[in-house]
This record gives sequence, structure tokens and C-alpha cells, in this order.
Amino acid sequence: MTVKRRIVIVDDHPMVREGLKGRLSLEPDLEVCGEAEEVVSAVQLIEQAAPDLAVVDVSLGSGSGIDLIRRLRARDCQVPVLMLSMYEENLYADRALRAGAMGYVSKNASSKTIIDAVRHVLSGRMYLSPEYSELLAHRIALGREGLSDDPVTALSDRELEVFRLIGSGRTTAELASELHLSIHTVETHRQRIKSKLELQSAAALSCAAAQWVLENG
Repeated sequence: MTVKRRIVIVDDHPMVREGLKGRLSLEPDLEVCGEAEEVVSAVQLIEQAAPDLAVVDVSLGSGSGIDLIRRLRARDCQVPVLMLSMYEENLYADRALRAGAMGYVSKNASSKTIIDAVRHVLSGRMYLSPEYSELLAHRIALGREGLSDDPVTALSDRELEVFRLIGSGRTTAELASELHLSIHTVETHRQRIKSKLELQSAAALSCAAAQWVLENG
């Protein structure tokens, strides 16, 4: 009898969860034991279900997959996490790995590649695309500076989350509520983002953030 490895899916899009669950269920040694769409319920589910792997989207309805990893690690929950995202690796993979993820795979990858990534992480190995692995090798050889001309990569994890939500149309009050921050703290993040991106006004920040979300999803 084949022992099935148990997987939790965390994604705020029901159709994504349904599609991924269906694909994983075709594998004789894999099964989905739970689904969640935001951080708080995901933490509860993972602690209760004790899966062998959590497949987590970077962008969740409330919070982010990176925030979820940090909360799990703070609670001494060491379940392996594979990030599955529509965002490019050069923007989020480093952040996910620093937070404690074991791998990062694009939602645009083939189903075979996603299953390969799942099996890599289940076997205790790190998974990154060959292209991004090569980029990391260049970073080791040449140093981190100067490898990206996108100023958004200079934002901290929290600043990037604020930037993304600004681009999605959130007000400062909505940001504060959603991220469980004070309005003062959100305003501080906004000022730092403007400084790093060399934006001169709130309107310019909103415009740049909206364009970024439009281009990156």
C-alpha cells in the first residue's frame, strides 16, 4: 500500500486551489488534506493537520505567504513550504527563502514542473528554477549589488507588501487594518517607499504602484 504524502494548499483563489488539488490528486503518493485562503486560518489548519508540505501563494487575501511562513516559524512549526506564485522569482524568491521557504515555483510553470518542485521539497531538497539557480550563482560570484535595475527590489518585505496593496487600491486606513499596523506606521512605510523609488508625491506613488500591479499581477 502506497503511503500518501499530505499537502495543504494556501491560495486566495478558489479556482487555483481546485486546479492544483485536482492535479496533485492524480499522483498515487500525494493527497491534499486541507485548504486555506488567508494567513490566520492557514496557521490554524497547518498546526491541526500537520501536513508533510504546504504549497503557499505569495499574495493572499489578507497578508502574504511570506508573513505566513514567519508566523509558522515563530510558533516552531517547521512544515516545509513551497511558494507557488505568479510573481517573478527575482522579486520574491529571495524573500521567501530568507523567511524559511524550501522552494519557489511559478504558477505559469507546467504541471510536471510543479509536481517536480513538490517532490523536491518533500524529499528535503530546495527547489528553484534552473534560470534562477544560475542567477544565484552569479550573485555569489559577483556580489548582490548591481544585478537588478528594478528599484522595487530595494524595498523591504513589508514595504513591498504595502506597495502592492497601494497598487490594488487600498487606502491608508484599509492598509492599517489589513496589515494590523497603525496608520502612523503605514505612513512611515509610504514615505520610505517614495524615497527609495524617488517618487515626489502620494499621487506619484499611487500611479507607480498601480502600474506595477498591472504589470506584475
